[in-house]
Amino acid sequence: MTIRSKSTRSVPALSRKDGTVILGGGLAGLSTGCVLARAGRPVVVFESDSIVGGLSKTIVQGEFRFDLGGHRFITKNQKVRYFVSDLLNGEFLTVTRKSKIYMRQKFVDYPLNPSNAVFGLGMHTTLKAIYDYGREKIRNLFGGRDIVSLEDWVVSNFGRTMFNLYFKEYSEKVWGIECRRISKEWVEQRIRGLSMWTTMKNAIFKFSGRDIETLADEFIYPRTGIGRISDRLKEEIDKDNAVFTNTRISKITHEGFTIKSVTAGNTQDKNTSAPGSSNGAYDIEGREFVSSIPLTNFIQMMAPSPPEDILNAASKLKYRDLVVVVTMLDREKVTDLTWLYLPEKSISIGRIHEPKNWSPDMAPEGKTHIVSEYFCFEGDDIWKSSDKELASLTVAQLEEIGFISEKDVINSYVVRVPKAYPLFEVGYEKYYTKIIDYLKKFSNLNIAGRSGMFRYYNMDIAMESGIIVAEDILDKLRN
Repeated sequence: MTIRSKSTRSVPALSRKDGTVILGGGLAGLSTGCVLARAGRPVVVFESDSIVGGLSKTIVQGEFRFDLGGHRFITKNQKVRYFVSDLLNGEFLTVTRKSKIYMRQKFVDYPLNPSNAVFGLGMHTTLKAIYDYGREKIRNLFGGRDIVSLEDWVVSNFGRTMFNLYFKEYSEKVWGIECRRISKEWVEQRIRGLSMWTTMKNAIFKFSGRDIETLADEFIYPRTGIGRISDRLKEEIDKDNAVFTNTRISKITHEGFTIKSVTAGNTQDKNTSAPGSSNGAYDIEGREFVSSIPLTNFIQMMAPSPPEDILNAASKLKYRDLVVVVTMLDREKVTDLTWLYLPEKSISIGRIHEPKNWSPDMAPEGKTHIVSEYFCFEGDDIWKSSDKELASLTVAQLEEIGFISEKDVINSYVVRVPKAYPLFEVGYEKYYTKIIDYLKKFSNLNIAGRSGMFRYYNMDIAMESGIIVAEDILDKLRN
């Protein structure tokens, strides 16, 4: 079978003998495909969206460009750093991070600066924060508390007062559940090594924080948006292979713990997807299969269906969804920030950024735009609101903060992102482990990336996971 791309360029036929089929065109899947393609292996990638990149894509609306939330690239892994540097070939900027938290009608530096994070709260609150922190340190010397949840971890490391001030509301806004129900694994994956002492040292002595990515002062960013990394990966694969967009996987056929084929179909424009049978569906065989699509979706698409306990485990794993509202403005600039975090529940927006502060190429001269993120669940009030309602709500809240005036608004644009973030609820590990142990039995299945592995990976770790999968496949084919 030969698949042809929209340019009618022939793509090597895939068979169980020599081809690798990759489900999902996010950073992990594309990184796997790029490494395999460069090694001369036949590869095909299927992506359901019209553009590649997953959550790390850049959308273009007229002269405005924006990411689905600000995505910085920073890594301690030399292999990944060289990999991305080679891809971008100088098409990036080094951006200085400047982030703040807006609460109690004040702007607080993030990472926390003691001059306003603690001492700006008043003497009583300051003394209580210091007392609580000291009490936890003493308690930890004698065994401390059982660390199960995000709340346990933060209180143990920062004290109850700092938890209530800076962590509780924002975490519950992001995840939609109480902090005592959020697994400690989320904290361990995102802010390993962070403590109040580390934060204060960073603020007082201004060390770079490079060993802790949460505190890093600088990051690299492609001039035309974070999606340029995904675009370059796609370009490398497309030289001799193919990445098909607007193509959704509907079935994963297996037998004897071996993946036999996947069934794909067009989602929109048939000219941008591989041609199939008369009903629009077609089967693709391959020797190796890589999945970076949501883990729960993969389980649901398996044919025959997995055992009942595996299906039940998959039903217990949840994702948090995202709505992005872009407000385009007839202004040169609004802020000098890379991010602004909005923890208070009185404001529906969770986080904003101004793309022009990341790269001047993200907006036309004399214009700017604000990207507002709403963390939600598919089907809730935010998700179901019309684009017009979301645009109006966003403008009203940005006006309330004092950032914009409605008369400056040129246009708005709304993007809904299902399954944006894996939700680590306390107790999820037993269900996750059951699924992973089952999938490990398949001799030619590899999983990678944030969605595929149900891990809260930064983009560099997602890419690393894809590279590792490619290297494992190459080692397997050599033996």
